[in-house]
Amino acid sequence: MKKFRFSLETVLDYKNQALDALQAEHGAILAQVRAQEAVVDGLEGEHSAVDQEFTRRKLEGLTVVDALNYEQYLRALEREIQTEYRKLALLRHQEEQKRTQVVEARKETATIEKLKEHKLEDYRKAEQKDQEQQIEEFVSTTRAMAAMGT
Repeated sequence: MKKFRFSLETVLDYKNQALDALQAEHGAILAQVRAQEAVVDGLEGEHSAVDQEFTRRKLEGLTVVDALNYEQYLRALEREIQTEYRKLALLRHQEEQKRTQVVEARKETATIEKLKEHKLEDYRKAEQKDQEQQIEEFVSTTRAMAAMGT
């Protein structure tokens, strides 16, 4: 009997390649999200440290100019933190979209894989049936030959 050949094998290969590419893109976006989270965390840490220093310096006494400089710097940090949070939100949205694409691609690939499994099972059943039929023919022929010889 001929060898099993899945007619959608090229489609399956293409879907697997597309899935691999989407997973790589998703991984890259996830790395960007993590890096952006680190930027935001760093800025928030800096803001907290400067705010604590400003509070300490106020208790010790500082000039009006120094106080204004601290307040200006803290406001600038707050604006920068908000900007970085917006970037983070955009990256998270992109990551979510890419994750959805990966899930869809996995579903498509799984569907074709399942079809391939069913076709392979059908092929194996047909092959087994063919072998059983050949054995039956052989046994019948052997019996007929034996009966003629008697």
